[in-house]
Amino acid sequence: MVNLESIEAAAARIGASIYESPLMHSKMLSRLTENSVFLKLENLQMTGAFKERGALNRILTLTDEERRQGVIAASAGNHGQGVAYHATERGIPAQIWMPRLTPLIKLSATRAYGADVVLYGDNYDEACAAAIERSLERKAAFIHPFDDDAVIAGQGTIGLELLRQNPALDVIVVPVGGGGLIGGIGCAVKALNPRIEIVGVQTARLPSMQAALQQGPVDLPAKSTLADGIAVRRAGQRTLPLVSRYVDQIVTVDEDDIAEAILMLLEGEKTVAEGAGAVALAAVLQGKTGHRGKNIAVLVSGGNLDVNLLARIIEQGMVRDGRRLRLRVLLLDYPGALEGLTAVISKARANIVETSYNRAHYGVSLNEAAVDITMETRGRDHTSELLAALTSARYEFNVVE
Repeated sequence: MVNLESIEAAAARIGASIYESPLMHSKMLSRLTENSVFLKLENLQMTGAFKERGALNRILTLTDEERRQGVIAASAGNHGQGVAYHATERGIPAQIWMPRLTPLIKLSATRAYGADVVLYGDNYDEACAAAIERSLERKAAFIHPFDDDAVIAGQGTIGLELLRQNPALDVIVVPVGGGGLIGGIGCAVKALNPRIEIVGVQTARLPSMQAALQQGPVDLPAKSTLADGIAVRRAGQRTLPLVSRYVDQIVTVDEDDIAEAILMLLEGEKTVAEGAGAVALAAVLQGKTGHRGKNIAVLVSGGNLDVNLLARIIEQGMVRDGRRLRLRVLLLDYPGALEGLTAVISKARANIVETSYNRAHYGVSLNEAAVDITMETRGRDHTSELLAALTSARYEFNVVE
């Protein structure tokens, strides 16, 4: 059973091994949202996410026989790292089952922490079903990522920290996958201060908890999402009653919202969040929670973001912000024509990052060439100045979306 007493016991149990992450006030985010925004930086944990709290609490409740048998877990990444690290630290064998498309950063870290990693299935649910079957075969303890009372209590220790760090909070915004994190936080916070509003955030591609609250537990079809850490198709059996009792509302955000929040944290707050770790901020930035003038704690739940994905997020974000532009320019095909074009671009202080010169496609005539040019600018106003300069120089061009 999860209650305030079990969460306080978890805090005492794991306290020596878990970092009390800072609650950082953000002037920039407060100004943008017309609230007082505080970031709870769980991405600074040893394994890069909050998940190790619940994993460690469960590990510390194992019997001697369970320790000898070892533990098995299923994970989209962060829970597996938490189990692997804390089990290995205590000499407990750990086997982690992960989907085949698990991001490399999470897969590599889980192995580096000492676990035996098994890649199975196309999504978390398939990996989890296989892991449970293997744990029954081996008579090994299965450490569920969210549907376990000890795990939920461990995650709930964040709620105790939040109230200690800022007793004046009005709202706490929390990412939601299976519901263990928000169930634990909600239980702790509402027991100590029931006036505080608890808001959950899910990706619009897999709103399994929101659907469960509306119509009962359902299996949603698997979909890819930036927020792979909360890509859970079905709400937890143990977590759903907690969420129903303690959570005031659940909202959803789309993929562009998540990418924008990741970029905002990186550029504005100098902190790295993965997709699941950024959904709470995405909801606040988009006004999904409906608050103004409130003290809002936003949980940045994890920072294990693949660098290749981060590069794509940055590039697409620059396009949305008008800081990256691609033009297709029609040129007469003669020596020096390209030099003349680049001179105009250089004078406008834009930076060329990629070019493609084509004489055979896009309907060009025999004495013409189409040049695709990708450039970096300082923003939309600078882009307008560049386009005006090209128009003034009598170049024919189209913006390539």
